[in-house]
Amino acid sequence: MVSRPFPVLPGQPWLGVNYWSAAGGPFMWRDFDEATISAELAALAGLGLNVTRSFCFWPDFHPEPDVIDRDMIGRLRRLLDLHADHGLATIPTFIIGGMSGRDFDPPWRHGGNLYADGVLLGRQARYIRTVTAAVADHPAIAGWLISNEMHFYGGSDSPDTIQAWAELMVQAVRAGGGRGPVSLGDGVLGVDLYGEDNGFRLRRLRDTIDWIGPHLYGMGDDLIRQHLLIAFRIELAGAFGLPVVLEEFGLTSNFASDDHAGDYYRQCLHTALAAGASGFLAWNNTDFDLVAQPPYSHHPFELHFGIMTPDRRPKQPALELSAFATSLRDIDLRRCRRADTEVIMVVPEWLDGDTPGVPDGAAAVQFEILHQAYVSARLAGLTPLLVREADGIPPARLVIVPCGQRLNGPTWQLLEQRAEEGSLVYVSYFSGDIAAQRGPWHPDFDGMFGIRHGLRYGLVSPVDSDVVTLTFSAPLGSLNAGDQLAFASAGSYSGRSRLPFEPVTAGVLGTVDGSPAFADRSIGAGRIVLLGYPVEYFAARTPQVNPDDTVRLYRALGLEADALPAIDNDGDPRLIVDTLIRDDGARFAIVVSEHNRAVTTPFGTLAPFGAAIVPLDAS
Repeated sequence: MVSRPFPVLPGQPWLGVNYWSAAGGPFMWRDFDEATISAELAALAGLGLNVTRSFCFWPDFHPEPDVIDRDMIGRLRRLLDLHADHGLATIPTFIIGGMSGRDFDPPWRHGGNLYADGVLLGRQARYIRTVTAAVADHPAIAGWLISNEMHFYGGSDSPDTIQAWAELMVQAVRAGGGRGPVSLGDGVLGVDLYGEDNGFRLRRLRDTIDWIGPHLYGMGDDLIRQHLLIAFRIELAGAFGLPVVLEEFGLTSNFASDDHAGDYYRQCLHTALAAGASGFLAWNNTDFDLVAQPPYSHHPFELHFGIMTPDRRPKQPALELSAFATSLRDIDLRRCRRADTEVIMVVPEWLDGDTPGVPDGAAAVQFEILHQAYVSARLAGLTPLLVREADGIPPARLVIVPCGQRLNGPTWQLLEQRAEEGSLVYVSYFSGDIAAQRGPWHPDFDGMFGIRHGLRYGLVSPVDSDVVTLTFSAPLGSLNAGDQLAFASAGSYSGRSRLPFEPVTAGVLGTVDGSPAFADRSIGAGRIVLLGYPVEYFAARTPQVNPDDTVRLYRALGLEADALPAIDNDGDPRLIVDTLIRDDGARFAIVVSEHNRAVTTPFGTLAPFGAAIVPLDAS
């Protein structure tokens, strides 16, 4: 069994919101309306929430190079008092120069490099140290954040420079007497989760920060993929070994009806928990009546991200957060861990960002493929752990390498070793999405898979049909000889292609149009199977595709490898199930329905797109 990490921060799990008062938004500090703020915090506490993320608006707190405004610090302390009055804690955030699509510079910055300019580094550190020293003793402090999505405001820089900046800013908190956990507030909107390099690297920063705090939004073209987008990114972040706090997520009512907004919150909260998140902060606490005030004047959809209206009436997301708060209290999340798994999915090392020669856009495509593969595995009833190649490949009954074009040479050898030791290693072929070194990057491709490939240099074997039908020649798990799986084909000319091959030492599990398409090589105590079509890539490029027959394929692989979890979805491809185990032996099923109607499950009846945390038993 492979342990799935679930590190948590000290104290109660954070469940709350990002906070600006309806009385001013970012300008709330200029006319500090204590009555409104107190009423807002009371409403949040009434929902059962326990934390906010608060923001020190940098131009107001640091108006001149050598002046930190003591009145603003006094108002921050009053904000902390009001939090304590209502039983809430907060996470102050310092470098707030960018907010909701608008930059708000202190007048003295003059466009300087915040990461590398020595003068600006000193001013940032002094500001953070000064504010921290003034409030560090307050019991309402839950933790500290340095910035908000800093790469949008400060831009990108080299990983070395970003790391040095981060260390200096965290040291400034400690120099000011700040206790408790610290993180950056950068949103993890870079290479580690998205493939877009801005210089922030989790692998480098994990020794500097105390939690990873992704900010997760996104547009999509498939409902189930959209519902599982946040969970997938949480799994990617969790591979670095720190607690993962869903630091920002949510939606604007401009883009979703209240009922559908409730569906989205319910789905995201429960699937993020199943993926290993141990803190949850919605964006944001309130809608605003600030149409003429920047940033809302030019981003008016930002007026309606709140879980409540400006007069503090709860919207459906608020009710979902409140119900989730009750569930977390009932199970006592601090005492829980995720159930172990026998399924791992490999994340190539070149996606970590330090590998030269990666074509533009290739990483983003590979993340799309991994996302789709994660969705299919979840719908198949599996509980996959995403494993970063750089951290090694642990032994597991089932190893999934979706569209495995490019891994390091020693990793392919390790995968062969894992199969020899008893793993079922599944790889699907992928030539790449663009015309750059198309084909497998492998030290012994034919030997590992027991085939002889028929590729032609510089060309692909295109898939011309709209549907690829795989006919099984031999049984695999729940699939019998003669069974068929159908996959819609999609993608670019390079990507929408197949691997022509003939078996040598491998058997043939399946054919397409009579030609070998699915190879099966026995080795030692295990097996290596190669599907000659990039079905995960096809699905990732197809709107409204889920659940497709990749789910049936993955479930068959899970059954064949004896890798299904003890508690699963009983083969319902629209039901996601995971398990938490408390330290007293009590078990809880996290159950999420992707059905658009009410359904009766082994865990009870769920409403359309419903979710629940269900007690199972105690041992």
